[in-house]
Order: sequence, then C-alpha cells, then structure tokens
Amino acid sequence: MSAALQTQMSEAEWLARCELAAVYHVNEHLGWTDTINTHMSVRVPGEPNHFLINNYGDMFDEVTASSLVKMDMDGNVLTPGGRFNNAGFIIHSGVYKARPDANCVLHTHTRAGAGVSLLRNGLRPISQDVLGVWDEIAYHEYGVPATVEECEELGKTCQHGTCVVLLNHGLLTCGETVHGAMMRMWSLERACELELIARQMGEPPVVISDYVIAKAGERMKKRRTTDEYGLNEWRGLVRQVERKGFDFRV
Repeated sequence: MSAALQTQMSEAEWLARCELAAVYHVNEHLGWTDTINTHMSVRVPGEPNHFLINNYGDMFDEVTASSLVKMDMDGNVLTPGGRFNNAGFIIHSGVYKARPDANCVLHTHTRAGAGVSLLRNGLRPISQDVLGVWDEIAYHEYGVPATVEECEELGKTCQHGTCVVLLNHGLLTCGETVHGAMMRMWSLERACELELIARQMGEPPVVISDYVIAKAGERMKKRRTTDEYGLNEWRGLVRQVERKGFDFRV
C-alpha cells in the first residue's frame, strides 16, 4: 500500500479491504465466479453508511485491497476513478440498509445456486448441509434489476433470513463477519449442489425428521451467535489462496 493511500483511511478500513480482497480470491479458488458479474462487499468499520465492493470490470483473481471501491448508501463513489455495477450497488445497499447487523454481503451465480433458484422453495430438508442454514433460508422473487423498488424489496426479504435464494437468479448471504457470511454461503451452496443431485436420482430422497431439524436449528443458532462461527474454515481457505502466491494485500 502506498503512503498516500495509508493517510486516506483508518487501519480498520485497510484490514477490512484486505479481508474482502481475500474473499474474492477464495471465491475464485472455489470456482464461484461469473466473470465480472457477481460481487462481494463489506461495510466499512466505524462507517455504517459506507461499504467496499469490487471495481467493476476486474476479474476476481485481479482484486487487491487497494483496488476496491468505497461507496455510500446513496450510490456515490468515494474512490477516485472507481467503477461500480449498478445492480451490485442496489443489492448490497439494500441489504445493508435493512440489516444494520450485516457487515458482509456475498452474492453468487453458481450453477448449483442458480439451478435451485429456478424452483420455488427448491431446497428441502434432505442433507446435513442444508440443516446448517435451514432456519435462515428466505426466497426472494425476481424483480426488475438495478431499480429502487428492487433495492427495497430485497431489504424486506433479508429481514427474514441471512441465506437468500434469489429466484431465477442466484444466491446471497450476509453476516456480522466475513467468515460468518462465508460459512453461510458454503453451506447454502453445498445444499444446492446436493439438492440438484437428489433431483436426478430417480427416487424420492430421505427427508430428515422434524425432531432432528429442530435440534439442528437450536445448535446452529447458538453457533451463529459466536465470533467463532466459520472462522477456522475461513482461515483454512485463505491459507489455500495464499499458497498460490498472489499478494492481494496491496
């Protein structure tokens, strides 16, 4: 990071930038990309009306801490020369406005996630992975992209859950921490993969009992309220991308 850039932000913002840059590289590593057309963001620590997002046009493996764009909730770009995707702004600002507790928002267009999004209430309680997020799943009707109306409607949906299936579109998760949002996305993505596999098996899947679903929900609620939720998994994923040798903390 240049000395000039250091003087323009707090240490907390720089650390948030490094973590968000890691998110992009982890998503690249996992194959959760759609060229330049999905986006991840974090709220700037201590600045609840500002968030960081990728510079529109950058591939995920090109993102660095200093390339991220800082925006406010009104759509103003605070990073000189920064470019943003308007649909991305609508999605992320909508969630942050509706969920003051959310500090990270992830949005993907994976094949499994987009596949399940074609089905109304497409996820069923048939896998261990889906039980990790079952009580936090919400479904959002497909609206007109990049509109104020869609921003408001998405905000309403996110008040009902942190793991959102965007019908006809893809997936979205949010969390108080980056690792919490990533753990939700990991579980949601895996649940979608298994759901699609089950629908090709030629016979009905085994449905988990209501008793087990309830007990799993109780356990997961406790886990998600801790700062440790998803932390070890996140650290492991970051180590994997670090071994590739690209310095995203610049």
